[in-house]
Amino acid sequence: MRHKRTMRHKRTLVLSTVAAAVVGVTTWIALPASAAAPTATLRTVSDWGSGWQSEVTIKNTGAEDMKSWKLEFDLPAGGSIGSYWDTDLAVAGSHLTFTNRSWNATIAVGSSLTFGFVGAGGKPANCKLNGMPCAGNGDVITTTPPTVAPTTRVPTAAPTTQPPTSAPTATTPPPAPKPDESVSVPPKSDILPVKVTNDSGRGENVFLYMLGTNLNTGKLGYVNADGVFTNWTGGGSVPVPAPDVAIPGPANGSSVTVKMPKNLSGRLYMSFGQKLDFRLTNDGLVQPAPWAGADPNRDILFDWSEFTLNDGGLFINSSQVDMFAVPHAITVTGGDGKTLKTGELKPNGRQRVIDAIKASPDFAKSVVTRGDGTVLRVLAPGKAADAGLMNPTYLDGYITSAWNAYASKNLTVVPFSDQPNNKFIGRTAGNVMNFTDTTGKTVASFTKPSTANVWGCDGALGAPNDLVVGPIARTLCAALTRGTLGTLDTQPSGTAADFYKGSAPNVYGKVVHENMVDGRAYAFAFDDVQAQESLVHSGDPRIAGITLTRF
Repeated sequence: MRHKRTMRHKRTLVLSTVAAAVVGVTTWIALPASAAAPTATLRTVSDWGSGWQSEVTIKNTGAEDMKSWKLEFDLPAGGSIGSYWDTDLAVAGSHLTFTNRSWNATIAVGSSLTFGFVGAGGKPANCKLNGMPCAGNGDVITTTPPTVAPTTRVPTAAPTTQPPTSAPTATTPPPAPKPDESVSVPPKSDILPVKVTNDSGRGENVFLYMLGTNLNTGKLGYVNADGVFTNWTGGGSVPVPAPDVAIPGPANGSSVTVKMPKNLSGRLYMSFGQKLDFRLTNDGLVQPAPWAGADPNRDILFDWSEFTLNDGGLFINSSQVDMFAVPHAITVTGGDGKTLKTGELKPNGRQRVIDAIKASPDFAKSVVTRGDGTVLRVLAPGKAADAGLMNPTYLDGYITSAWNAYASKNLTVVPFSDQPNNKFIGRTAGNVMNFTDTTGKTVASFTKPSTANVWGCDGALGAPNDLVVGPIARTLCAALTRGTLGTLDTQPSGTAADFYKGSAPNVYGKVVHENMVDGRAYAFAFDDVQAQESLVHSGDPRIAGITLTRF
């Protein structure tokens, strides 16, 4: 569930109203030496707070064909560029220079070309195109205020326009979610019943929240128990308390049914013993971020599932991308009466995960315990590092070794199992890994990522929603997170038995997967590479379920 999700490092988590919409447009116009000159336009197509994706369009509005092009700008302190495509990049401190590749050097009169990149930190300034200063004395002119991406993840519940990323046909993923017991099938409706069952064995009150984006309007809001969606209103420059929209949840040993309206994408939160504290800003909803020391929800036991209900049906997953907290299984029953289930832990699985993390010196501090002795959550590595509970450079040595391995051999990326001839070949030169397609054309380049980039699948591994750069980035992030890059030279490849080994293993991902009944989990943003994710889908959903299991 791509649910790239979209987040990340040490920022206020804000649910924005623009999800996949264009979030910013910046125009750079070269000042003409004559009556007409080429122009360059930068369009920020996605901004998720900790990073952004931009495209540059160069249009030849001059009188002669352009034989080459060079676009350069400066980034403020802390800014960086990760992956980029259809261009070459030279970096000198904070000054970046993008130049044509051999196949896109010429731009005929009246024609244009586009290249793109993923960045983090501050946006470009002091632009020049072929040596000519851009409008506004080279400063960036923003015509649409930037916004923040909608969730704390890079993946989303709904499928994107890119084909699903999975392993080559030779790879054996974990078994698909199996049909569970048959249940009574409600009639087809635009309101989907979601049965929440409390088998946790805990006596605290449970509170539920159904929050998300109305896909018909793009508005953010909440849903009551009867399935009525209401837009959020209010908010300010300083976050203010959101209205109390909690739905009373089931007592231990019982169930409640809430209703989910069609064309909603969001989260269903569940908390024990205390209501969650949500805040509203001018930009949207501030969601709980308990890895941040000042978050008001840090001492509450809670978790969430993520979902999208649209014309494609219901996509719903359990998520461990940010943390492992409340064990819960998720189900969906289709019109044929068959029920699919995933997310179920093995007996005593929660405690086994906690014990295994505590036994690892590098990960032990990511287990968060409340003053009364309740283990609230195990933070995912990136969030633990953000909170100062884990070495922020834990993967750096492994990343360097894996990256350098391809200075002397090829990395073959085959991102789509149903397209075995759609291959990309990667080779490393310095800190950059360049990928060519089957014609030899360079189609994507990635700078060596940091540990934080790998844990978050962002920054240098930012994955645009396209059919080339995004699938390669997803594959690289999955291979680095699982520790197979550098040893398995075709990616994706291997099986669960090959994952989470090596000099710097991801103990979190390993033990979370090991303790799932079906081996599936969303232990990082692109765990859906090779179908490892804990997601169920029905194109004809009639009833969904969330069962809070014993712990």
